[in-house]
Amino acid sequence: MNTFKTQGRNRAQESSNAIERLYITMRHLFNRGFYKPMGVSGETLREALLTLRPEIYGSVGEDKLELNGLLYVIDRLPIGIEECRFINLTSDEGYANSHFQPIVPPKRRRNCYRIDEEQMNIEITRGRSEIYDILTHLTFMFIESHKIMRRVVIDEEGSVTRDWKKLEKAVLQENLTEAEREIALTHTANILGRTFNEVRMIHPLFSQPKNEERFLHIIYHLGKLAIDEVIYNNKRIVTFSPVLRERLGHHIHGEIWADHIKKTLVEKGLLNRKIHIISANMHSVMNTLYAPIALKTELKKKPTQDIYEALSNPASGKLRTKVMKAALEKGMIFLEDCSGTNIDVQIFDTQKIMHHEERFKAEGEDAPVIIVMDYAFGEQAYETMDELLKPYTIDDQDFHLNVDSISIMGKAGILEGGKGDIMIPDAHVFEGTADNYPFTNELKKEELEGKGIQVFGGAMITVLGTSLQNKDILKFFHNSTWNVIGLEMEGAHYQKAIQAAAKLRGNIKADVKVRYAYYASDNPLETGSTLASGGLGTSGVKPTYLITEKILEQIFKS
Repeated sequence: MNTFKTQGRNRAQESSNAIERLYITMRHLFNRGFYKPMGVSGETLREALLTLRPEIYGSVGEDKLELNGLLYVIDRLPIGIEECRFINLTSDEGYANSHFQPIVPPKRRRNCYRIDEEQMNIEITRGRSEIYDILTHLTFMFIESHKIMRRVVIDEEGSVTRDWKKLEKAVLQENLTEAEREIALTHTANILGRTFNEVRMIHPLFSQPKNEERFLHIIYHLGKLAIDEVIYNNKRIVTFSPVLRERLGHHIHGEIWADHIKKTLVEKGLLNRKIHIISANMHSVMNTLYAPIALKTELKKKPTQDIYEALSNPASGKLRTKVMKAALEKGMIFLEDCSGTNIDVQIFDTQKIMHHEERFKAEGEDAPVIIVMDYAFGEQAYETMDELLKPYTIDDQDFHLNVDSISIMGKAGILEGGKGDIMIPDAHVFEGTADNYPFTNELKKEELEGKGIQVFGGAMITVLGTSLQNKDILKFFHNSTWNVIGLEMEGAHYQKAIQAAAKLRGNIKADVKVRYAYYASDNPLETGSTLASGGLGTSGVKPTYLITEKILEQIFKS
């Protein structure tokens, strides 16, 4: 008699299923129009997140509060959101023209508005990925708030511990001395289930010039709203405005953004020239092309790499101004975003650069026109690239852009190696589906090797949200025949738009060259190296400029 060995689902399968449930649930709640995150309607989101236990959210599944994860989330949500019981996700509905002052989170470019003491409005102009990002962060934040509540509420009447009373007293006091602050942190550590040293070290990372005790305020207000929910049934509610639900997916902002670029190309007589599109930051291409022209004196004293590091430092205002001035005088056009996409654009007419380096020299009508677009966010990459590659209509006549190449450079999580290493992909795999996008990458691994940086080649996985990744899924993709070397949020969306424009719709030529390169911002498989562990610092400068130089060299050779 044959015996069959039954195998339970492994962690990777459970995690993959949890991600699928998260996204199905979020779409359902969006269509519904509102939900209570800590009520019955938010239960599936909470359960899925706790099953997944993403690396960025650290100890979300434990009783103690997750401090690094909370810092990561708070940096991406508007200041004061922990005080608000009503959170309303809206489209661009005219709040910019009101008395409300926009609140922009430090690590996310989105406009938010504090309507009153209880309500925060968050403007969604970058597509579904932005909604997923916000809802995931809110779910984590609310789970953590209930941990605080459970540790301080003693009985059903709402009696609280002495630690909570002491924290409340410190929060209501205007200025704390060093001794009073340490007393408050001692009580806070007891509430959070963390050591005094852990709490003392994280406290200044939350601080702001106008609110040095912001950490204490955040913990207090998170706990207070959770207590109000449980004791007084004052539930927190997330709503989606009717206009947002109606507009989402209609490419409204992407179309306005792309039309502005094409109109500028027409005005400057550049529409018929060879065009090269680069998705990157707003400094590396400009600095690579113009720093040798603008900073000749400085380059005699320091090597180029040191100058790039100095230009990446916000404190080097004079150097940056010199480069910007030279760029604007010699062929660069800067288009500040006014469409709501939050994607600024630079257009370079290389005919006007007059570069002394042979590798960046171009003359006559063959001189390339380079369009550099700032980073898109998740699914927004499809919207913006799709709209940009469409023909431009003038007097009922369609004019196709002569797009010769499209290059995508960005930050990504790496699965082998560490921060600052480089990934050169040959395919994008879209997480949660069997969709895969192989391509011929004009950038080769060999071209970037031997520069003191590790370079890896293979497939990249385009994830639904970096905040939802856990080790089990990533290990599966890395160790299996998928041969995935890293994860990011835009690659498959860009390639989907490029392939449709080139192979199906005929908007651009079928043999358009594509280049993809990423430098590692984190390694989610290493404890202490996730996105929640902090930024790249200067370790990202060298790979950024190495990739930028290779992209530009290929563009000028063509």
